[in-house]
Amino acid sequence: MAWQGLAAEFLQVPAVTRTYTAACVLTTAAVQLELLSPFQLYFNPHLVFRKFQVWRLVTNFLFFGPLGFSFFFNMLFVFRYCRMLEEGSFRGRTADFVFMFLFGGVLMTLLGLLGSLFFLGQALTVMLVYVWSRRNPRVRVNFFGLLTFQAPFLPWALMGFSLLLGNSILVDLLGIAVGHIYYFLEDVFPNQPGGKRLLLTPNFLKLLLDAREEDPNYLPLPEEQPGRLQQ
Repeated sequence: MAWQGLAAEFLQVPAVTRTYTAACVLTTAAVQLELLSPFQLYFNPHLVFRKFQVWRLVTNFLFFGPLGFSFFFNMLFVFRYCRMLEEGSFRGRTADFVFMFLFGGVLMTLLGLLGSLFFLGQALTVMLVYVWSRRNPRVRVNFFGLLTFQAPFLPWALMGFSLLLGNSILVDLLGIAVGHIYYFLEDVFPNQPGGKRLLLTPNFLKLLLDAREEDPNYLPLPEEQPGRLQQ
């Protein structure tokens, strides 16, 4: 019964958050069970473009390291801020949300080539946190009961926490940079004099992922009208 309740609760989570979180957990579980090796997942341009191991373009965003504090810490932030974005500013705009993932993933991959970064999941997490924080600047955040500050400081607090743990902050800086580029192109530049939206979600994504809006001027055919008998 407990598993059924947990499954039912998980199914209430928005689709993109549910899919990405589940993919990250299953990938880590597969590595933990030695069904997969991190060497099969990391981003390697030579293997991608010469050996056509194109899955690495995706799998490097799904692995956050072995089970441990770092993994659960990242999963907490992925689930929380991905969900808040999807239920907040992206509510009813699944295609736009997926396009943000694609834009961020492509840009991180290109910039990651310069820094020889092999796993970019943490950078994607920081990007999600950054975009949420800039869209909710008045929200006060309690950071593990230690600090309370305005939301825009949260990405920098995460970077400082990575530094305290002895991790490289290059991945965090990459997430902040890509998050800022997305925020500027999507929220700032279109509202400037002469500005316009440059990030346009492809129509095929909207047709595939967004619910079709009903035309308020649509008149149903007589046989479709309720209470009318069909011949």
